[in-house]
This record gives sequence, C-alpha cells and structure tokens, in this order.
Amino acid sequence: MVLQRDDHGGQADRAVSVAFDVDAVAYLRSEAGVRALAEVGALPLSKATLVADIASARSRFGDRSAVLVETTVLRRKAAAKFSDAQRWLFTDEALQQATAEPVARHRARRLAGARVHDATCSIGAELAALRDTAAALVGSDLDPVRLAMARHNVAGVDVCRADALRPVTRDTVVVLDPARRSGGRRRFDPRGYAPALDAVLDVYRDRDTAVKCAPGIDFDALTGLGFTGEIEVTSLTGSVREACLWTGELTQPGVRRRASVLDTGEEITDADPDDSAVGPAGRWIVDPDGAVVRAGLVRHYAARHGMWQLDAAIAYLSTDRLPDGVRGFEVLEELAFSERRLRQALSARDIGAVEILVRGVDVDPDALRSRLRLRGSGQASVVIARIGAGVASRATAFICRPSR
Repeated sequence: MVLQRDDHGGQADRAVSVAFDVDAVAYLRSEAGVRALAEVGALPLSKATLVADIASARSRFGDRSAVLVETTVLRRKAAAKFSDAQRWLFTDEALQQATAEPVARHRARRLAGARVHDATCSIGAELAALRDTAAALVGSDLDPVRLAMARHNVAGVDVCRADALRPVTRDTVVVLDPARRSGGRRRFDPRGYAPALDAVLDVYRDRDTAVKCAPGIDFDALTGLGFTGEIEVTSLTGSVREACLWTGELTQPGVRRRASVLDTGEEITDADPDDSAVGPAGRWIVDPDGAVVRAGLVRHYAARHGMWQLDAAIAYLSTDRLPDGVRGFEVLEELAFSERRLRQALSARDIGAVEILVRGVDVDPDALRSRLRLRGSGQASVVIARIGAGVASRATAFICRPSR
C-alpha cells in the first residue's frame, strides 16, 4: 500500500494497492520478512494514523515497506473470510475473489474422498479446505505470484504452473474458479471470465467438474452454453456468495438447481415438492434466504415449511407458525400502499425508525424512508409488495414487528 500524491506534490488521503512480484513474496516468507510483518502488524494503520504509520514503516524497512503494509491491511480484511488470515499472503484482487472459508469447506465436504485438481488455485483458498477431505490433491495456476503465495498458504500441497484450458491431470475432479474481476472491475458476461466459461465447459465436457461462478449469472445463458448439470446457489451470513456448476457424477439424479443456506445447514432442490398455495397474509411474512430466491426454489421452500405465497410472482411467503431459526415479520396492519397512507399509519403507531423491504413495486427503500419524515420513538418493519396480476394488481404495505 502506498499513498497517492496529489497534483501539487502533497499526500492524498487515498491509498492505492501495491503490485506484488515473486521477489516480494520470497521476502515476505523469509525470516526477515516474518519479523518485519510482525512489527508492521503492530501499527494501527487507521484512517487517522495511516500517513504517519506508512512513514514509520518506510523509515524502518525502506522499499519493502509497501508490501509489508499492504499485506498487513489485506490480512485484516481477510479476517472476514479466513479463520487464520494472519498467516496468509494475498494480493488485493485475489482476496476479493477468494472463496470464504465456510463456503470452500462446504464444497470440500461434497468432494470428500475424491482425487481433486484445483486448476485455478490462485492463493490457495479452495486447496486449504480440500486438503482435509480429498484423497489426493494438486493445484495449478498461470500467475507465478499467486502460486508463490499458495505455496506459503497451503504448505505441503503440490502446486504447479499450468493453463486451466490445457488439462495436466487425468482421473481427477476438476475445480475451477474463473476470474470475474480485472483491474478491480467485475466481469458480468461469462464469456469474459478468465478463462472464459464457454471454453471451460467445452474443455472439461467429459470430466467431473465444480465451477464457481458469480451468483447473478444468467441461468438461461448457461443453457445456451450447453450446460446441463446442477446449479448450486450458496449463501452465508444472509448474503448470496456464489453459484457453483456441478457436472458428471458429482450431480444428483433429477436435481438441476440447489440452494444451500450455510447459516442453517438447510438445502432445497428442485426435486423437492413445490405444492405451495397462494393466499392472503397470515400472522407472519417471511422473506426467504437469498439463495432460495436466486435458485428459483421459493415454492419448494414454502412447501417444506408449510407456508404459502402472498402472490405467485412474488417471493414473500406467509405462515401462522414461524419455523425455528427463520426471521419473520409479524403483521400488525395491512393497507393499500401510498406514501401518505403509510406515513399516517406509522405516525399513529409512534414509529420513528423503519426497515423497508420491497418486491414488485418500483420503490427505493432509502429514498422512501427519507420522504416519510418519521418522528416517533418506536421501530417497525414495512413489507411492500405487488399483489395480484393485471388490472387487479395492487401495491400493498404491511406494517410489521420483526421477530429479531
């Protein structure tokens, strides 16, 4: 990390990432580098102290200070993904794309006992989970810097430099994580991944593979690329993390889509019953986990838990008995939505702070919250949804008390 200088030669507040090379990684792995990282790791590196801390590191470690500070900052960021982040080496872009440890371990459990080749191993996030479950394991990548970091991060696992589109193993399950960022920018077109997803699917069409993709990938586009396996959408801490494409013997007969909610351990597939009804709101409204919604398994989830949909085209569910561990919204009042009516109803309940959830209605929750100008002392949640179809459809607001 270095401080960017402004046009007048001063130091701007904005810090920019450092480009690592193999020599820098070798230094960070050396005894001298480890000692230096311990010293720099003791610095606050906060917004208030960043300029002084970087100057202090530069006075002690000269040209090495940039990679030392950058590594320290990245390790702190990585604590949200890895339980042992303080011993890892990262580049900024590699950390952004690295699979969070619980997600990697979830995939590794599914591959338990297999011979696995991670053909885009990067800094080793998947390898770290796989070495505990795989019968045999090897990693490869084209980037020599990330390979050097992987040798440090997952010591004892064999890694080599190889192009993912030129297979170097046989009789292995192949795990791939095509890069979806370039220069800090996301790539949304799967043909723009590196390596391109269409090329990956073609090269490994006769192999058992697990291919990590962005959670928002277009499922219809995957069909257009010839993909016929299982799409697993995974969430963690309430956030949808990825879509994983499973092929060959790794798939379950009859399953094309799966939602895995790691917070609860629940899995829903399109082979499960989906005979849920549509009806008016009961005592509770439930907003299903994002993995369930993204995988298109709302009806299946509703059927499993005895819930029903408020509308066939809307993901909100309702029930009179809230399932264990599920956050719900207890309905206090239902009204035809308009800002005026909603403001009056909330004011009558002395509500001053409100959480707003919206589906099927063109409303920006943050902008609406500001326009409501609430002054009360209470709190509530408001669920806004479009109920019905065609001319009979109506925007409806539910004033609720959240379960937690």
